[in-house]
Amino acid sequence: MHEGKTVFSQVMEFLPLKAFHRCVDKYKGEYKVKSFSCLDQFYSMAFAQLTYRDSLRDIQACLRSQKHILYHMGFRSIVARNTLANANENRDWRIYAEFAQILIHHARQLYRNDEFGVELENTVYALDSTTIDLCLSLFPWAIFRKSKAAVKMHTLLDLRGNIPTFIDITEGKVHDVNILDILIPEPGAIYLFDRAYIDFARLFALHQAGAFFVTLAKSNFKWRRVYSHPIDKASGLRCDQTVSLVNYYASKDYPDRLRRVKKYDAEQEQSLVFLSNIFSLPALTIPALYKCRWRIELFFKWIKQNLKIKTFYGTSENAVKSQIWIAISVYVLVAIIKKRLNLPIPLYTFLQILSVNIFQRTPILQLVSNGDEFISKTLNINQLNLFD
Repeated sequence: MHEGKTVFSQVMEFLPLKAFHRCVDKYKGEYKVKSFSCLDQFYSMAFAQLTYRDSLRDIQACLRSQKHILYHMGFRSIVARNTLANANENRDWRIYAEFAQILIHHARQLYRNDEFGVELENTVYALDSTTIDLCLSLFPWAIFRKSKAAVKMHTLLDLRGNIPTFIDITEGKVHDVNILDILIPEPGAIYLFDRAYIDFARLFALHQAGAFFVTLAKSNFKWRRVYSHPIDKASGLRCDQTVSLVNYYASKDYPDRLRRVKKYDAEQEQSLVFLSNIFSLPALTIPALYKCRWRIELFFKWIKQNLKIKTFYGTSENAVKSQIWIAISVYVLVAIIKKRLNLPIPLYTFLQILSVNIFQRTPILQLVSNGDEFISKTLNINQLNLFD
């Protein structure tokens, strides 16, 4: 007797499987593969993310304990530790990177009208990176320091919905500013980043592409005032100036003028100086925009707290990148489901409900409605919530 679909199956139903198979065919992911397809690998790793499994052996034990329903969950092969390890080692990680981008495209369409704190029609992005520490003896390819290994996850976050639109995974020693070389600027978009990304040649390339930026000025920033705009000091503003660069090489790299806004931050009890190429917005909007950059810090803390990207199931570069991209896919997929089902709960709470009910045959909407008491308790926990 059919009792309905498992929660895992309901979640995976939101995947665009035709697009997934196109990614597999593009990178020949199943060349000479007789069993355990790329989809089985994705399902296994997604299961591990949703249920917080600690190891490949843990994944195998949990799935084999429910082997009588694995077929109905979408699995077409028996999940074995060695088979999954070999798949993570050898299946091209670009399959899952490209599929994640497809999911990101769907998510951005769903969240494109969401507010983020500043009323603007422009798309606003926050750019930053997070370092994931690794053991040098196990991950010798991820060079960071002499006695330490790490990878960096460089992320461009769309603040409308907190959806990562661009991710690049590099060795830990790669400096953040180098990512501006491979970033394709979107005309009319606003990019928020910290001092680590200040390179005037790269900023001028953004400017010439029709994009805008807001960043903090470095303490040794040399400038010449061209014009001072009137301000209201009661608002906390100290100056709003049009400036040009003084240093010879800097002025060659960025020959155009910049906007310099200084504002006193009462919370931190210090004055902050912002640089931007946006001249059409009110002066107070510049620091308000930069303040929204905290969302990418929250995003990094959230995924490290709720997804398996700090410990890995394999040690090769391919295995690490595959796991990170599948984790991002799961994050975006859950965000898509939350939006499409209009679930009135934080993403953290939704993940917790999924993790303990993954083998149940209860509709997702019913699980959420039945968990009112659990939800109210979870909301009181000091957790990072991205989709309030």
